[in-house]
Amino acid sequence: MEYISASQFAQKYGISERTARNYCAKGKIEGAFLTGKTWNIPAEAALPKRGKKKMSPLLSALRDQKETGMKGGIYHRVQIDLTYNSNHIEGSRLTKEQTRFIFETSTLGVTTENTRIDDIMETVNHFRCIDYVIDHATDKITETHVKQLHLLLKTNTSDSQKSWFAVGDYKRLANSVGEEETARPEEVHKQMKALLSSYYSIECPDFDALLDFHVRFERIHPFQDGNGRIGRLLLFWQCLQTGIVPFIITEDWRLFYYRGIQNWGKINGYLRDTCLTAQDGFKGLLDYFGIKQ
Repeated sequence: MEYISASQFAQKYGISERTARNYCAKGKIEGAFLTGKTWNIPAEAALPKRGKKKMSPLLSALRDQKETGMKGGIYHRVQIDLTYNSNHIEGSRLTKEQTRFIFETSTLGVTTENTRIDDIMETVNHFRCIDYVIDHATDKITETHVKQLHLLLKTNTSDSQKSWFAVGDYKRLANSVGEEETARPEEVHKQMKALLSSYYSIECPDFDALLDFHVRFERIHPFQDGNGRIGRLLLFWQCLQTGIVPFIITEDWRLFYYRGIQNWGKINGYLRDTCLTAQDGFKGLLDYFGIKQ
């Protein structure tokens, strides 16, 4: 019988070598055996099938309420809270009440002369992004998904009218976060591919794995604008996918959140503690709506 290495098996099926070794160690690849520290895998061995994870009570409730158009439930609350806070962090001037009006009635309610059309459009678009996340929550996140979220968020905004602004695609011009450099446009695809591959090589991602992904995404800064909102949408997606209780960063925690991202890798507790505090708030919502954690 012909045998191949864990590295060759990983390359054959497009998985990480780490995952291939884990499959061998757990006996999931029939006929694989160790010689010293080297795994020998039958050349014709099939990729183990991953059992489908049971949908979490939260995701089930979100999908049911989205489908039925139920008002006043957890879906309604997530749409308003996540959209308002994520947009507000990025400078939206809409109030939470205006955000609620847009979601519930497709009207703005009380306006001021300073109301920006982009704030309205990006609010409507963010609702659509959340729906996309809920619909695809059990799917493995790909670059195509990430770009689609950006397309949904930025469609019909003033940015979409700029020839140099790539709506639904990676940035064309270099940008920065404050004084911090980010990935150059020609590096983005490679770095995003590596980020997603690294994340999905982890069999059971924990809370820190999600935060690490988020920080690395923000440091790549793959889009010309909208990176913070896309990053937080992906975090919500990953929480639904892994069964980890989601969290929403509010205006009160914005500066702590930014400090946490800046210091991740040196003092991880800053971001972890901020997000765990936000998670406690979301747990309170789940308790209120009677959704098991």
